[in-house]
Formats: sequence, C-alpha cells, structure tokens
Amino acid sequence: MFRGFSAISLDSKGRVAIPSRYRERLSDLAEGQLVLTMNPLDLCLWLYPLKEWELIEQKLAALSDFDLQSRRTKQMMRGYANDCQLDSQGRILIPQELRAYAALDKQAVILGQGNKFEIWNQRSWEEKRDRWLAQVGSEDGGPADAMQSLSL
Repeated sequence: MFRGFSAISLDSKGRVAIPSRYRERLSDLAEGQLVLTMNPLDLCLWLYPLKEWELIEQKLAALSDFDLQSRRTKQMMRGYANDCQLDSQGRILIPQELRAYAALDKQAVILGQGNKFEIWNQRSWEEKRDRWLAQVGSEDGGPADAMQSLSL
C-alpha cells in the first residue's frame, strides 16, 4: 500500500525521482517496473506497479466496447499507458504527452493512493485540495451514501 504526500521536481528531460521511502516497496512488488497513464477523472497521472496495472488491464478488458464511457476509459488509460523502469537514481521519465495532459512543469506532487500513485502539477493539486477542503461540511459537498458509514 502506498500512502503519503511528497513534493517532487521534474528535471529538464521530464524525469522525476520517486521518493526514496517508496523505492524498496516498488522493487519488491514489481522489480522497478511501472506503468504510467492518464487519470481520465482528473488532470493528473496514475503510476502503477506493473503487477497492479495488469489487474487493471484485466478489468478494462472486461468492459464492453459498445458502452461509450467504457470505450473512452479504455482508450485513454490503455492508449496513454507507458511502461517505465526506475533508473539507478530512482527516477522515471514522464513522456511529453503525459506531462502536457497533467500540465506538469518543474514542481509537482506525488500522492500515495493505495495500489497506485497520483502525480499532479503542484499548483493544480493545491487549488483542488483547497476547493475540496472548503466544501467539507457544506450542503454541496456532503458525503455520498457510501461514505455515510465510514468512521475515521
């Protein structure tokens, strides 16, 4: 399981160093083999260990091509999926197309999300986070039915 928040920087070639606290786990889970793709729900990227991505691909394969939303999700997630390998310094290269999609520049953030990571433009993440936090407890931002029973 991956959790936590880290500020990260992109170098001039579009590489980011994965925080050291995750590297050993990634090596254990996937020998440093990762898959990076777009998140079709938000303007950020999803980074999966290869074994987790293979499970996602099975779920995507089960979706009908005759359902428009399913087909679009498969096109985006599979079409923009990139295999990547941690280099000797714990970095991955983010392809230009994905950097553009997520508006990644020098400053970014990586968020552990259980079986995957999200990579965001730092400013976009902070704006979205602040907007969400401002909605907490408001009528518009009330919990969904599935969240009613969650006790933290």
